[in-house]
Formats: sequence, structure tokens, C-alpha cells
Amino acid sequence: MNEIISPAQLLAQYQLSENHLEELLKTLAQKRIDDGDIYFQSAQSESFVLEEGIIKESACRYAQGVGIRACVEDKTGFAYSAEIEKSALLQAAKAAQSIALKNQDGSIEIGHAVSGSIIVPSRYTSLNPLESMTADQKIALLKSIDKLARQLDPRITQVITQLIGSFETILIMNLNGKIVTDIRPLVRLNVTVVAEENNKRETGSFGGGGRIGYAAFSEKGLSEFYVKEAVRQAIQNLSAKPAPAGPMAVVLGSGWPGVLLHEAVGHGLEGDFNRKGTSNFSNALGQKVASDLVTVVDDGTLQDKRGSLTVDDEGTPTQRTVLIENGILKGYLQDRLNARLMNSQSTGNGRRQSYAHIPMPRMTNTFMLPGRHTHEEIIASVPYGIYAEHFGGGSVDITSGKFVFSASTAYLIENGKITTPIKGATLIGQGPEVMKKIKMVGNNLALDTGIGSCGKDGQTVPVGVGMPTVLVSEMTVGGTNV
Repeated sequence: MNEIISPAQLLAQYQLSENHLEELLKTLAQKRIDDGDIYFQSAQSESFVLEEGIIKESACRYAQGVGIRACVEDKTGFAYSAEIEKSALLQAAKAAQSIALKNQDGSIEIGHAVSGSIIVPSRYTSLNPLESMTADQKIALLKSIDKLARQLDPRITQVITQLIGSFETILIMNLNGKIVTDIRPLVRLNVTVVAEENNKRETGSFGGGGRIGYAAFSEKGLSEFYVKEAVRQAIQNLSAKPAPAGPMAVVLGSGWPGVLLHEAVGHGLEGDFNRKGTSNFSNALGQKVASDLVTVVDDGTLQDKRGSLTVDDEGTPTQRTVLIENGILKGYLQDRLNARLMNSQSTGNGRRQSYAHIPMPRMTNTFMLPGRHTHEEIIASVPYGIYAEHFGGGSVDITSGKFVFSASTAYLIENGKITTPIKGATLIGQGPEVMKKIKMVGNNLALDTGIGSCGKDGQTVPVGVGMPTVLVSEMTVGGTNV
């Protein structure tokens, strides 16, 4: 069920009307500002953690509030209130305006009026996942996962499962008086296991979710898939050998390894970094920045995906944006502020963590498009190298594009065949350089299972990543078997 909540319905929850919004808008636009918005958010969230067969942690939270923003040139005035009441909101509007107009001429303009709502087709269900199962049913799901993991292999000695859900209702009014609303569900299931053998302990983790309901974990067999994959990783790592070190060919697996693309390339294509000239991709539009085989897109319109949004957090409908096409840089990810200052258009990538944060350009679902080779053909082309199947943590420097990533599961490739499992492998490189060394791209594009969260300037938002199997001709591998 994909329903759109009307502005009147949402405002009624706060005992407000469109007349109150018009008064806020006129207060915000009373003096010269270039842009601004009013962002209402109501958010419910919960989490359950099962460990040692019992619920070790559980939490339920509810938050609501309004963020009000005024922009003048490149300056932003912002104020927020957790109290959704007329006088508090008027005070916040005045505060945002006064911050933005500091040292400006303050020329008077006529106040704006509410001009109606915009209907955008929803990209996900409007059902509240928190209400889709009882607490007992949620706990029973976690216990069934614990039981299955232990049954799969006697070497599994510890199981930690976590169920997380949230449900948000959003209303955004822009300076032009247009109103949009959105209903945003989000769920995630995580499974972590510990395997022990001969005084060795290894872990395996897997999970997923999206803008779906909890029922998908049972009805679609996702929970069983997550458990089996976590157990497989842990058992494999028990026999893994130390990773080699040095420059060598690297094959990146499909799906979650796209996080390397997200970090090493995606952040560098966000509008704010490029406007300020701090990105490795600044002033590079139309230039070759990757192999001819590489096309990268950001798409917030994918149905039910973790990074998808009906509208971004400025009220702009999300879209499919081509960032790199056949190796040529085609565009940046833009919010309204940076698009205005760069004489461009918003790409629907203005995102914020909550009503208490300002929006900025952020990714949604970012991935590389498929090529023509099979996974098997790519592996067979490598005389010696490593196959990085899954990734753990990593970091990147936006200015230089340099990154370091750890592979949570990886293998040696010898004479065109996947052989020994290895552990302790880290991949070290520079984003654009690695993109230019891509020699083969698979036809097996996959997005991650729904686990990505992206941090920037202290704000965290859900994202999706993806890629097909990819061969990088040479990358520096940091390992323990020197």
C-alpha cells in the first residue's frame, strides 16, 4: 500500500492548519532571502537485540519537531524547535531569518503565500512496520534466527541478532509556498555469529532490509539467508590464511563492495565539495575520470530500497542522475543551495538526518552499471590476485581521493581460479586512479541487501550501494603475509 498523506492530515496531528504555515512563510520571507524551507518531522523508532538467547537490549523512541531554514547567497540561517506550537515556530522562523540576513541589506519583499501541495508517486509502502508485528512476534523471529545459526554448525558459540525499525512522516514547505509530504518506513535485520575451533575465534556478519515491513524477513526467506551467510563467513575465516601484501590484480565482488565506489568516488561528486573546490573532481565536468567501461549513477527512485526517497529533504522529487558515463564526468549530486550557487539544478539529493539538521548534498542509491563479461570470465582472466567478496570498514580523504578498506571475506586467485580463503586484507588506493584501472566489468549488477549508512559532517542517513563484479588491474593490498 503506497499512500500519500495530505498536508491537512499531517498538520491536524499538530493542531495546525495551512493558515499557520502561511503565517510562518510570510515571517520567513519578510526580508530578502534567496531560499528557505520549513521541515516538519515525526519519527518513531525501535530496536531489539537478542544475545545468549535473551533480549539484552530494547528501545522505543519518539521524536518530532520542525526545522526552519533561510538562505542568503552562501549563508544559511537555521533554527529548530521540538515544540510544535505556533509561538515557538514563529520564534524559530525569525531566528533563522536574522542569522541569514546578518550583514545583508535586508531589503523588504512581499511575503509569500501557500500555493498548494505537490503529489509525487511514493517509492515504498505507507504501512507502519512497527505496528506490523507484536513485540512477542519480533522476539520470536530473533530467537528462531539464534536457533538456526547454532543448528547450522556446532562451532557457532555465540549469536547476536538485532531488529531495527523506524517510521517517519514528513512535511516540507518551500519558499514558493509549495507543500510536499512523505511517509517513510525503514527496517533492518542484522545477524552476527562467532565461531570457535582449536582456540581460534572468528566472526561473521550479514543482514539487510529496506523501506519494507518486518514480514519480508520471514515471508521472503531473508532471515534464513542472512543467517546462512553470516555462519558461512565465520566458518570460512577459521581456515583463512594471512593475506598477501603488495600491488596486484583485485577482483571486487558484486553488491556490497560498491561501498568502495560510494566512498572513493561518490562523496567526491557531491556538490558542496565541488563548489568549494575541495574535491578531486572539482572543475572536471566533461573530463575523463575513469575507464571507458565505467558508468556510475545515483538513483533515489528504486522501489523499496534503503537509500530511496519519494522526495528529498528539501521537497525535490528524487531522480536517476548519471554521474560518470563511459568514463566521462557528467554531473554532480546537488541540493538546492549548491545548485543555485553553481548555476545548476537540484538532483533531489538534499538530505538531512532530522528536523534538527540542515540539508546538504548526499547520495541515495549509488552504483556502477553492468558490463558484458560474466563473473567466471573475470576470475579466469587473473593469473594471480585476490577476490574481495565482502567489505568491512573503510575511510577516504575527499580532497585527495585516497582510501583504505578492509575485506571481511576474501580469497586468493591463482591461475584463473578462486582458491584459498584469506583474512587481514586491506585495499589501498586513490579513487580516480583505481577507476581508470578497471579492465573488466561484469554483467551481474547487484545492490547491497540494505545495510548502508553514510556519515557526513556529523549527520547519518541511510543509503544503498552496488556494483557488478569488477577487475582492477592493479591495487595495493595490505596484508599480514609479507
